Formats: sequence, structure tokens, C-alpha cells
Amino acid sequence: MIEVKSLVKKYGSNRVVDDLSFTMEKGHIYGLLGPNGAGKSTTMNMMTGFLGATSGSVTIDGFEIFKDARKAKRLIGYLPEIPPVYPDMTVEEYLGFVCELKEMKGRKNRKEEVLRVARIADVESVFDRQISNLSKGYKQRVGFAQALIGNPMLIILDEPTVGLDPRQLQEFRRQVELLKEDHVVLISSHILAEVNELCDHIFILSKGKLIMSEDADQLSTKFEKVRKIHVLGIGDADSARMAITETIECVSDVITEDLDDHGQTRLTVEFTGEEDLRGQISQLLVENGFTILEMKEEEQSLEDVFLELTAGPEASDDETEDDSLNETEDDSKDDSENDTEDETEDDSKNDSKDDSEESVHTEKGDEK
Repeated sequence: MIEVKSLVKKYGSNRVVDDLSFTMEKGHIYGLLGPNGAGKSTTMNMMTGFLGATSGSVTIDGFEIFKDARKAKRLIGYLPEIPPVYPDMTVEEYLGFVCELKEMKGRKNRKEEVLRVARIADVESVFDRQISNLSKGYKQRVGFAQALIGNPMLIILDEPTVGLDPRQLQEFRRQVELLKEDHVVLISSHILAEVNELCDHIFILSKGKLIMSEDADQLSTKFEKVRKIHVLGIGDADSARMAITETIECVSDVITEDLDDHGQTRLTVEFTGEEDLRGQISQLLVENGFTILEMKEEEQSLEDVFLELTAGPEASDDETEDDSLNETEDDSKDDSENDTEDETEDDSKNDSKDDSEESVHTEKGDEK
């Protein structure tokens, strides 16, 4: 098990990560999301031991990363946003070098491990190529391969799909799905559709705080204010609408739409709460002679949840107007003060000039 407990990272008075706590277990793929500056990279760097924490702890299978760093790091595989590859090495040389860094003993063991991760990451075809000559997608896959060396318990992947073509992306998804059986996988990405496709549990950070930790399949029901079920069928739409609204209390409205001359109708059932109403709706429609051709619930996307949770407060039109008026008044006041200062300065200069001229005339009179 991986446990992050009360993790804090401060730069001066600025808390980049603020009292972060969560746990992760084998058999799951976790997604770490957040807007730019939310603290995602800082969190991952502390979890891997690359960055110290102001306070708090990260425990990996019983080893605390800041106290038992050597033992804990043996259990971590990390692919940062920019793959940590050496361009002047071949793929085989680089992966062998990483095996040595992870203190794998025996040349035979190292060679077998290099071949194993190369197969998983699908880089066998470029084994003898110099990394500097590889495409961005292949460099990304080499970085993925190095994260797997040593069969680590925790695999952390930061923007792992950048540069992958559709075929490579499909293969990457398949490999990650296989990895979760024996590993804890944490993925950070700005591609929300990718996270939604891969991950079964989502963490969302905002301003260094964990604002959501939820199973992916629960996002829709938990954060959607008004839920909708769409039913396509044939029958009396008005009778179906009345049966649903009069029987199910949490239903706020049923919108009907005639689709064609063959009697097909779409019902949109709007309701609140976390209950699954499809069974009740199906039974009511059948009892009222309505033939169901299709029924599905409209789900709120991960993007909708992300935007809702991380959105900052926006100024209202009234506040904007008041600010504009205040700025205008301040500008007028400043202009008035500046005009007064200019007039005073001009008067002072004129007075000084007059006094000087008068003094000159007086001196000339005395000489005469």
C-alpha cells in the first residue's frame, strides 16, 4: 500500500502542497489531475524522493521515502514529463545503465530485464538505435521502459501519452491495464479523456489541496446536480410522462419529443439524487404499454467535474461596474490633484520670478 500523509511543501510563505493525504493500493490505476500550478508535479517529485517535504510523509510498502530513501526508491518507477534519457546512448545501453543505477546484480539478470521492459514498451525494433535519432514517441516509450525496470511496486507516469501515435496509444493503454494487476499505477495528465479512459480512481488538486478523491464510475452521480435518462420508444408519450412524474418523487420533469411518423418518441427524464431509476422507469413504461427501444443515462464527463471543482470565483457585472466607477473617480481625483500641484508650482515660480526682478530694481536704485 502507498500512503501519503499530511504532506506539505512551502516556499517561503507560499504553500505549494497543503496538507495532502491519500492512499493507493495494487489493482488500481489512479489519475492525478489539477490546473497548472495546482501542485501535481511537486507532489510526484516528493513521492519519488526527488524533492524534500516541509512536513508529512510518504510510505511505500512500509518504507518512508524521507527516512528509508534507498529501500523506498527501489520500489518506485518514475516517468517524468520530459523522459530522462541520454541522447548519446543507444536504447540498449541506456536501459542497461538504468539497471545498474537500480543496483540489479548480475549481467545476465540485467540483460533479461532490459529485454523484458523493451518488449512491454515496444522498443525492441529500435534497440540498437541512438536515442538522439528517435522520434518523440519512441523517446517517450524508452522513458516508459526505464520506469518499469526492477519491477517496481509503484509506477508514476507524468504525461505518458505525449507524442504517441494512435497505434502506440492503444498499445500503451493495454500494457497499463496489465500492469495494474501487480502494481500501483499513478498517472498525471492534462488530457482528461485519456485519464477517464485509463483510470478507475481520480484525485483532483487545486491550489495544493486535495479537493476530490472518487472512483471514476461515481463521478457522474455524485457531482451532477440534475441527472437525465433518455428513453427511445413507441407508445403514448403523454401517458408515459404522467406515469413517471406521478410515481417517482425525485423526478422533476419528463420532456417528450416526437421523432418521426412511425410513432417513435424520445423521453428525457430529469431527476436528482444518486438512485438508479432505470428499473423503475422501465417497469412503469411497460405497464403503460410503452415499448422501449433504447434507454441510457446521460453522464457528466470528467471535464465537466474538473471545471466545476477547479473554477475560481468570477466577478459579477455589478462588481465590475462598481470597480469601473471607482477607477474613474480615482482617475478624476488624481487628475485634479495633479492640476492643483501644477498650478501651485507655476504660481510659486511666477512669485519667485517677480521677487527676483523687484530685487534687481531695488539694487539698481540704491546704486544711483
